[in-house]
Amino acid sequence: MHCLPRRLPRCLAGLVLAALAATSCSSAERPSIVESAPTIAQTTAAPPTTAPPATVPVAPATSATVPPTEPPPTTVDPGPQRPIAPTDPVELAAIIETAERTIRDPANDPGSLADIAHQQQVAYRMLGATPELDAEVFANLPADLVPIVELNIASRRQFRGMHSDASLAANVPKWEIITPAPPEDLLGFYQEAESISGIEWEYLAAINLVETRMGRIRGLSTANAQGPMQFIPATWADWGEGDINNPRDAILAAGRYLDFRGGPEDMDKALWGYNNSDRYVAGVQAYAQVMRDDPRAFYGYYHWQVYFLTQEGTLWLPEGYLQEESIPVADFLADHPESAPQ
Repeated sequence: MHCLPRRLPRCLAGLVLAALAATSCSSAERPSIVESAPTIAQTTAAPPTTAPPATVPVAPATSATVPPTEPPPTTVDPGPQRPIAPTDPVELAAIIETAERTIRDPANDPGSLADIAHQQQVAYRMLGATPELDAEVFANLPADLVPIVELNIASRRQFRGMHSDASLAANVPKWEIITPAPPEDLLGFYQEAESISGIEWEYLAAINLVETRMGRIRGLSTANAQGPMQFIPATWADWGEGDINNPRDAILAAGRYLDFRGGPEDMDKALWGYNNSDRYVAGVQAYAQVMRDDPRAFYGYYHWQVYFLTQEGTLWLPEGYLQEESIPVADFLADHPESAPQ
C-alpha cells in the first residue's frame, strides 16, 4: 500500500473568477457530466416439480379443483442508487460533516467509502448550485470544516461556470463508463510522476478527477481527447509514451507536459497550458489544495461519479454505461427512464 504523504497546508493560488473559452490539450468531449444505471431484474426460478415414485400409489383423480402452485415472486435488483441532497441548509451541513469526517478517518478502509463519497459529491453539487444557502450551511458547520467546504464549492462553481446553459448537450455522449484503477495504484502513479517531473501528485490527481473522474470515462471517438488524462492525439504524440488509455502512461505524460508548460514553479501557467481557462486553473487549484491540506481527501474524490449536463437536466452515468452512438437525450431517456434527472 502506498502511504499518503502529509504536507503542511499551503495557501491556494488565487481562484480566478473570469471565464475564458475552454480550449486545450484536453478540450474535446470533456466531461460535462450524468445519472442512473439501468435497473437489473433477477428472477428467482421456481423449484422443479418431482414426479412421484412408481412404487407409490397415486390417488384417483377427483372433481375438486386444485389451485395452481404460485411461482416465487420475481426479485428486482434496483442497481446503483443516486443519492439525494436535501435543500434544507441544516440537513445539508450535517450530510457534508458526516461525509468529511468519515472519509478523513484513517480507521476507514478506502474501499468502503463509495456510498458516503457519492453522497458527499451530490451534496457539494447541490450547494454549488445554490449559493443562497451558503450562509446558513456555513453557520451550521464546525469551524475546521469551513475552509474545506469553501474550496470544494468554489471549485464546483468554477467548473460549472465553464458551461453556459446554451452550450448544454442535446445528445448523450459516446462514452463507456468503466471501473477505474484501484486508488492505491493511482496514488503510486501520481507519486511516480511527481518524482520524475516535480509536479506535485495532488495536481495530477485533481486533473484526473476533473477530466475523467479518475479514469471512469472512456471516450469512443479516436478523433477527440482520449485516455484518463484527456490528451488529444497530437499532444500525445509529443509527450506520451506507451498507451494513451493506460493510467500510468497517461499520468506520467501529464507530469511531463505540465513540467514543459511551466510547472512546478508556476502551476497557474502550467494548468492554463493544460486547459486555456482561468476557471479551469482555479478549479484544479482548489481540489489540489484540499488534498494537500489532508491527503485522505483523495479517497473521497476517487469515488466521485460521472455526471453529465444536458438540456434535459443532469444525468448520472454509472459504471456500465455504454453508448456507441450519440443520440438525443430524449431518445435515450425513452429507453432508460430510470436515468431521468431528479
